[in-house]
Amino acid sequence: MDFDQLTTFVFVAKLKSFSRAGHKVFRSQSAVSAQIRQLEQAYHTKLFDRTAKSVELTPAGTVLFEHAERLLQLRDESLQAVADLGHIVQGSLVFGANEATCLYLLPDIFAEYQRRYPRVHISIYRNFSQKILQRLEDGSIDVGIVTLPVKSPSLKIHPIYRDRIRLMVSKKNPLANRSRVTLAEVARQPLIFPKTGYTRQVLDKLFRPYRSRMHVTMELPSVGMIKRFVAADAGVSFISENFARDEVKSGEVALLALEGADMWRELGLAYRKGRSLPRAAQALISLIREMASPKPHS
Repeated sequence: MDFDQLTTFVFVAKLKSFSRAGHKVFRSQSAVSAQIRQLEQAYHTKLFDRTAKSVELTPAGTVLFEHAERLLQLRDESLQAVADLGHIVQGSLVFGANEATCLYLLPDIFAEYQRRYPRVHISIYRNFSQKILQRLEDGSIDVGIVTLPVKSPSLKIHPIYRDRIRLMVSKKNPLANRSRVTLAEVARQPLIFPKTGYTRQVLDKLFRPYRSRMHVTMELPSVGMIKRFVAADAGVSFISENFARDEVKSGEVALLALEGADMWRELGLAYRKGRSLPRAAQALISLIREMASPKPHS
């Protein structure tokens, strides 16, 4: 038994497929099968039940899977601990954030990080904040940026970014000449809402009194799509104002204040309490706090 075999075993267990696991570890399906056979011989038991349609862990395989994940994590931690004894920041780092954060907040930060620490390999896990929090808590992500507020006793949170949420309309929309609008006026517009996430939760609560008269024409999965559809005058939406900075500058959209509702989006840097973070993660935390600290708004 070796770490290579355990890595292959874990991928087969997670993906429930020898061929898909082979793609992950860059081996043929026959090579993957050979590694699993070697493990089964070492443990003197069957690890997978295989049918034409599925691959499932046996009870023995389930026990080994729990230990294999811990062994592989310890292997990675030992490699990092030895690397951290040197003076060069190096190794691997797994970072989590949602799509909008990846697109509009992180590029300059990670460009600077790579200039300072070129020997660090960064892997970004892109998903919603709730998924990021789960990965942070189970230890599969080193550092993440999530939408606040967050209640998790196992995580350390540093607020790093705060931005006002504005109404975004096309320059062709008659509202574009206004500086402020009421909620009732917005409710009469064709609305484009994000499918999920923090902003969607805020909007659902905000528009609850107008539910019977409002018309959500589209639910879109990304900030980029929402901006393009609003610019084409397919409807109006709400967005963190810094995320629409380029479109405002180019004259495609206008951002308006909403009377009686002051909405903000706040992001926090999150990582596990009590966990010995690799030097690469510590360096990233310091850089993010340096470059993305909260800025005062009027």
